[in-house]
Amino acid sequence: MKIVTVIGARPQFIKEAVFQKELRKNNIEEVLVHTGQHYDKSMSEDIFKNLNIESPRYFLNIHSSSGNESTANMMIELEKVFEKENPDYIACFGDTNSTLAAALVASKMKMKLIHIEAGLRQLPKDMPEEINRQITDRLSTLLFTPSMLGVENLKKENITSGVYFTGDIMYDLFLDRKKDFTDGYYKSLDLEKNSYAILTMHRDFNVDNKEKLENILKSLSKISEEIEIVFPIHPRTKARVEEFSLEKYLKNINLIEPINYLDLMSLTKDCKFAITDSGGYQKETYFSGKRAIVLMPDTSWKELVNENINILSSPTDLYENYKKLDLSCDFKENIYGDGKSSEKMVKEIIKDYENNFSSSK
Repeated sequence: MKIVTVIGARPQFIKEAVFQKELRKNNIEEVLVHTGQHYDKSMSEDIFKNLNIESPRYFLNIHSSSGNESTANMMIELEKVFEKENPDYIACFGDTNSTLAAALVASKMKMKLIHIEAGLRQLPKDMPEEINRQITDRLSTLLFTPSMLGVENLKKENITSGVYFTGDIMYDLFLDRKKDFTDGYYKSLDLEKNSYAILTMHRDFNVDNKEKLENILKSLSKISEEIEIVFPIHPRTKARVEEFSLEKYLKNINLIEPINYLDLMSLTKDCKFAITDSGGYQKETYFSGKRAIVLMPDTSWKELVNENINILSSPTDLYENYKKLDLSCDFKENIYGDGKSSEKMVKEIIKDYENNFSSSK
């Protein structure tokens, strides 16, 4: 069996680390393709080394600023790769333009498509990520959902064939690397255990609008009078703060450089709560037994909001939501499975292969 896996963004590198490990365990040949959608040489190399991921066989170096242009260029180059490698399956993760490009090309070439992290839905329906995930789900042969809500979402859209609740692949990684989280990492930042909040913020709808960003920073400044806030500031956010001359609101916030996955998880396990607009991190706080205020109008991880673990917040309601965040109530466990999602995925892939390919090869 041969699988071509397409990645392009940093969160996909993390998921690939787990998927690749399970494929190796089952002696399945994988051809890794990196589109270059999000690419910083030092950061990418650090992530690949840190998570023991094999270097991509193909690097397409496509990172145009235009979503349509980059997707089109990815499709042109991916078609060449798929034709040359002639795999049994194409695998893709999540909702990026790289995912959409892989899905469209696989479908047009009549290749079987695996969508890892299928069934997520988020408003507004015209946001690029939502368009990407909906199209990919409709073109996929095997759809692996991280939660039962994903299965229900697909069922509402009459997508039931090849759908499997496997759990979340990021939870697999979390459990696998938990032993590598540093005890007392907070001490390196002169913090005290369970006495600080972590902030991550980079979304364009939060930071590219001066009024919204100022409202958020005003609230954060107010919150920082009551609890220390640690902010690994994203380059995009830093640039907008400087562009809009909003530095005064960050005076009492502990600004640090962006940190890697292991350091962030080490810091998270001893924090009090988090404030974030990250798709992945709002889930990783749950893995760590922490609550989060999510600076988004909606989330694809609705399970955490439905269970009152996380709170959605607008820029103007941030301080109010901080005051009502309940840090004492119990967590519902195993929303995202048992940490064996990659094992379950590969079992289903092997089963599908044996049913559809093995007799003809």
